[in-house]
This record gives sequence, structure tokens and C-alpha cells, in this order.
Amino acid sequence: MLDVRPTPEFAAGHIPGAVSIPLDELPDRLAELPADIEVVAYCRGAYCVLAHDAVRQLTAHGRRAVRLAEGMLEWRLADQPVATAG
Repeated sequence: MLDVRPTPEFAAGHIPGAVSIPLDELPDRLAELPADIEVVAYCRGAYCVLAHDAVRQLTAHGRRAVRLAEGMLEWRLADQPVATAG
């Protein structure tokens, strides 16, 4: 799971086990993601474009990537577990 929201949003609450790489840092931090896995990117919600952009960037660099159909808003509304930084 790849959270592409800004760092303060990730710190406030994210999907447990997700890795935080804000979208604007993704090109410089691709090496932090294992090349042999499919990356699942998510952002704020179903209408947030950050995850779409992340998938485009990842696939342009030869990585396998998909967008989580929903985002953090829907995750919280579904009463799923949420981790916080700190």
C-alpha cells in the first residue's frame, strides 16, 4: 500500500502498513519501492486524483501499479483500522 497524500495527512491517519511517499516526491523515491511487487496507491478519497497520478508515474517507470478504488475517507467511513504516526 502506498499513501501518496502529503506527510501531515499520512501522520494524522493512514491504512496500517502503508508506506508514505507524497506524490511530489515519488519520482525521486522510486527505489524505495520493491520492483517485483504490484503497488496499490491510495489518497484522500474516490475523487482524489493523487493516486491516479501515482499509478501513471509508476507504470511509466515500468512498475506494476493499481489505484485503490476508494481512499482514506471511505476507509474511515467503513470503520476500518487506522494507524497514526507518532
